[in-house]
Amino acid sequence: MIRPRLTLAAAATAAAAVTAIAAQPAGAAPSHGPDGHGRGRTVPVRLLALNDFHGNLEPPTGNSGSAVGDDGKPVPAGGAAYVAAHIKRLTDRNTLKVAQGDLIGASPLISAAFHDEPSVQFMGDIGLTASAVGNHEFDEGLTELQRIQNGGCHPVDGCSPAGPWKGAKFDYLGANVLREATNRPAIKPWTIRKINGVRVGIIGVVTKTTPTIVTADGIKGLRFDDEVAAANRSARELKRRGVHAMVLLVHEGDQAAKDSKPNDCGVVPGAGTRIATEADPDIDVVLSGHTHQQYVCTVKDPKGQPRLYSSGSSFGRVITQVDLQVDRRTDDIVRSSMKGVNHVVTQDVTPDPDTATFVQYWKDKVATISDRKIGTITAKIDRTPSPAGETPLGDVIADAQLEAVRDKGAQVAVTNPGGVRTDLSFKNGGTVTYGDAFAVQPFSNVTGVTTLTGAQLDAVLEQQWTSAGEKILQPSSGLHFTIDRSKPVGDRVSDITIDGKAVDPAASYRVAANNFLLGGGDGFTVFTQGKDQVLGPIDLDALVSYFGSHSPVSPPPLDRISGK
Repeated sequence: MIRPRLTLAAAATAAAAVTAIAAQPAGAAPSHGPDGHGRGRTVPVRLLALNDFHGNLEPPTGNSGSAVGDDGKPVPAGGAAYVAAHIKRLTDRNTLKVAQGDLIGASPLISAAFHDEPSVQFMGDIGLTASAVGNHEFDEGLTELQRIQNGGCHPVDGCSPAGPWKGAKFDYLGANVLREATNRPAIKPWTIRKINGVRVGIIGVVTKTTPTIVTADGIKGLRFDDEVAAANRSARELKRRGVHAMVLLVHEGDQAAKDSKPNDCGVVPGAGTRIATEADPDIDVVLSGHTHQQYVCTVKDPKGQPRLYSSGSSFGRVITQVDLQVDRRTDDIVRSSMKGVNHVVTQDVTPDPDTATFVQYWKDKVATISDRKIGTITAKIDRTPSPAGETPLGDVIADAQLEAVRDKGAQVAVTNPGGVRTDLSFKNGGTVTYGDAFAVQPFSNVTGVTTLTGAQLDAVLEQQWTSAGEKILQPSSGLHFTIDRSKPVGDRVSDITIDGKAVDPAASYRVAANNFLLGGGDGFTVFTQGKDQVLGPIDLDALVSYFGSHSPVSPPPLDRISGK
């Protein structure tokens, strides 16, 4: 049996530079006249893009199961068979298919149980030619990513039911992923594709914040350079090779207004806009991801020229289409010809039959793992926060992790909200399956314990607020504290108690957390000051064991964090 994987820089001037681009259906832009040989001087090229697929071969469910349509209303969306059907409808002979990262990682069990090989196979089958790496491509480290790219069976779990892995049919690109030892690229930075008689350069970069959102083991030996600096290096390399039509795939983006329609632009300028406005002016199109938002915009490049900038939601719910013309004489994209549109992957079309068969194959293979009952719940246990930021499911996971490492001296536990990926719904009489638990905790981080002083524990809790926003750690049952958001950052936490006793700043406490947090992830850098760290079981195994011992599990009262 295959084991599941271990798993605002922009000122007002930048905001003014971001505008909506007319989202128009496909259609060839007008030719600019003959080139002297009876041919049009420009030729059409179409880009189709996906981002943040996260292994969603089956249609996503729950809050992720729909997308906001052009009419502003939610519509069921996603699923590989529907993605393939829409891709076929949108593809012509001038089409290049690309992606902006996080195609794998944080995936449903149907893909993750087989180290995401099914999802990478699907991407190759629909004709993907290149993808930026995302932060989740590093969940299992560079060596595993290289295996996914080049082929070979998993070194621990062996070959999947489909046989030896042949490798991705597309190129992963990461211009800003460098080896620390040599300062040289660890991943191919760019590639060139010839389409309709012209050459198009494709550059990929990943968010430079990757080291703060991936486990230390996942990025060991790597350095993540500034996205703009790396993109500009690659643009210069492409120009030296005579390539002037350039597309930048960026696993970084911006937030959009709530309930934005697919082709609205209402972004809050941030990291994505910075990259899109500052990158080399010879880059014509910037396709982004990471934030799971949908937007189609134009920005001004450093020379003041318009540049298309877009993102296509997540989980296979939106396909981004860009139509443009390339001038045969200059080998460059005619900026005025660019038209971008986001298409919702609706489920009102006939699903692609070959893809449907492919998905069913993997669904059948994973069923014996996914359908195994691990326990029961008395009611839905969700991620709805109290005014203080505490959630029922976060509390249950913290309790499970504490119990899993009590034998290693743990007194309390905390877990990060970003590691809790979905709710536990009440269904089938409250039955909870392994697949349900995996959907909640798909990263397979390792639970560990470290020793912190009371002062360090307080400092960890003060790191719940950063310039990137708020991330409230979910506490186990013995840990209580009060927060006051009206006070300055760094002085918002008080009244910390463990098992009813006030925490002594000078005393030592054994604190449990997953290895992502212990390595300083999400900005909780004080964890790295801990001593005598030991590791225990995978967090998913801890949760499964907890349900086996405590079922039926009820939603706990939200009384561990006080304040608002």
